[in-house]
Amino acid sequence: MSTTAKIMKYELHDVVRSRWLIGYTLFFLLLADALLRFSDTGVKALLSLLNVVLFVVPLVSIVFGTMYLYNAREFTELLLAQPVSRRQMFAGLYLGLVLPLVAAFLVGMGLPFVYLGMDETVRYATLFALLGTGAALTAVFLAVSLLIAVRTEDKVKGLGLAIALWLLTAVVYDGLVLLLATTFADYPLEQPLLGLMLLNPVDLARVLLLLRFDISALMGYTGAVFQQFFGGSTGTLVAVAVLTLWLLVPLYLGLRRFRRKDF
Repeated sequence: MSTTAKIMKYELHDVVRSRWLIGYTLFFLLLADALLRFSDTGVKALLSLLNVVLFVVPLVSIVFGTMYLYNAREFTELLLAQPVSRRQMFAGLYLGLVLPLVAAFLVGMGLPFVYLGMDETVRYATLFALLGTGAALTAVFLAVSLLIAVRTEDKVKGLGLAIALWLLTAVVYDGLVLLLATTFADYPLEQPLLGLMLLNPVDLARVLLLLRFDISALMGYTGAVFQQFFGGSTGTLVAVAVLTLWLLVPLYLGLRRFRRKDF
């Protein structure tokens, strides 16, 4: 077994025992079950779950990842004293976190659709898009949490930065963009606003999902601009490509800092 796989196996064993993970799974399981039972249609249940996914998944991923990495500092220092490359250590830490969190989300969100079934208003492609986008947000914000943890020595400061980043991307960002669009309404802002939307992974995820529902009224200002420029399959491909960059760039920067960090 490779060194990365051994580290990942230990991380998986440690994370799976966490009460956070159990509570996270049960939260989505009970919520999806309740919405499917009491919503008029499956589409309404999916739309409600969409809003929860966009807020809860980034929050849990970035906070859990940041706290875990700070608490695992001594374990990291112990392993780095062994003949283990920092690249292998970084990969094992990330995979050991992302796999159980993605699995918890998929099980909690998807299981109610298995035993309760789906009505004719729900398409499998839409459900898979919701599950895939939630998994992608988990991977992205865990990558960001690794970058925060390796660049910020102080635990409290790092956790505060993680929460502030979540607030910015999930809550504040669209309001700031709308304020900008209102203030400079006399100018052609479509392309600058499109660029601003690409800087926010939560905005990208929301548009990616709502393109499946074709409900532009819920996309927000940047989402409407995105649909106007791209729409359909082209918009989906663009959003997926930029979300992939949102995963790869923090991982690259985090690995670069991890390899140079003096533990």
